[in-house]
Amino acid sequence: MTLLALDMDGTFSGSYHTAVAATDKQILVSPLQGVLQPPGTKGQQPTFGFTVQWQFADSTTVFVGQCFVDRRGKEVLETAWLLWEGVPSRRDVWKATRVGTSVFTRVK
Repeated sequence: MTLLALDMDGTFSGSYHTAVAATDKQILVSPLQGVLQPPGTKGQQPTFGFTVQWQFADSTTVFVGQCFVDRRGKEVLETAWLLWEGVPSRRDVWKATRVGTSVFTRVK
């Protein structure tokens, strides 16, 4: 995942290159859009959400989570995600979603 600069209103964009996909198609870098909530009044670190529009599949994933910085200054993004894959009919909606968690750290 590559994030561009955070705008003054808390929005950001970037790209996401996954290593995991349930497809035989070539995995492509996909755009993401997100928003960062300012830190809370009680000192907690900011929450955020972003959406990835997959360029190689008929699906979209939303991530929500919180930024953390440990005592050594290591940044960690703890997230939960929901993927919705396009299905041919409403009868197939039951198999359209996947849910999980991901942890992201900065690569220097």
